Amino acid sequence: MKTAVRAGKAATMYRFSLASAALCALKSGALWWPDQALLVVSDLHFGKSERLARRGGTLLPPFENRDTLQRLDDDIDATQARRVICLGDSFDDLTAAEGLDDTDQLWLLRLMAGRDWVWIEGNHDAGPVSIGGSHLREIRIEGLQFRHIATPDTPEISGHYHPKARLAGRSQRCFLIDRNRVILPAYGTYTGGLWSDDPALTSLMQATALAVLIGKQALPIPMPRDAGRR
Repeated sequence: MKTAVRAGKAATMYRFSLASAALCALKSGALWWPDQALLVVSDLHFGKSERLARRGGTLLPPFENRDTLQRLDDDIDATQARRVICLGDSFDDLTAAEGLDDTDQLWLLRLMAGRDWVWIEGNHDAGPVSIGGSHLREIRIEGLQFRHIATPDTPEISGHYHPKARLAGRSQRCFLIDRNRVILPAYGTYTGGLWSDDPALTSLMQATALAVLIGKQALPIPMPRDAGRR
C-alpha cells in the first residue's frame, strides 16, 4: 500500500493502491479511480430529515439533499468522472427516494446524464429504481468488488459503517484502508458514524490499516484502535 501524500499545505487527496488499482481518497469522502474515470461515493442518505420527521423523530433543517448534491456536483466537475458508483444507502428509505422534490431530482438527473451510473443495493434501500441508472447488488471492475457491506471476499470497496476517528480531540469522518479493502466514509450531510476502534471495524481491518481523515484535507494516520483515545 503506497503512503505518499500529494504535496501542499492541505492535501486534497491521499493516493494509494489496492490490488493493482491506483486510487485516490478525496477530502470530500469520495473515492476516485483515475484509470477508470470512476467516482465512488457511499451512504448519501438523501431524505434523512424527511424520514425522521415522517416517523416522529428529531426535526432537522431539510437542506441536506442540496448540500450533498452540491458536494457531489463539485467532485464530478473536478474529476470529470464518466462513471459513478453509489455504494448503497443512497436514500434513507424507499419512501424518501420517491419523495425527492422536483428541484433535487432534476439536479440529480443532470449529474447522471451521459454517465454510467450504478446504484448498489444498501440495507436502507434497494436502490432508487424510478430514477434510472443501473441497479445492482454489487459489481466487479478490474478485480475489485464494489458492495455495500464488507465481506471476507477481497479485494473490495464498501461503505455502510460510516467510519470516524478522533484527532486532537476532534471527531472526523474517515476512510479505512488496508491491503485488502477500503471502507468509505458516509458522504451524506446528515449521517452519524462508527468509531474506528469498534470491534465491527477492528475485526475487518488489518493491524497496519490507515484511517484517512477527511474535511479540510485528506490526512492519513494509523487507524485508531484504542477506545481511550476518545
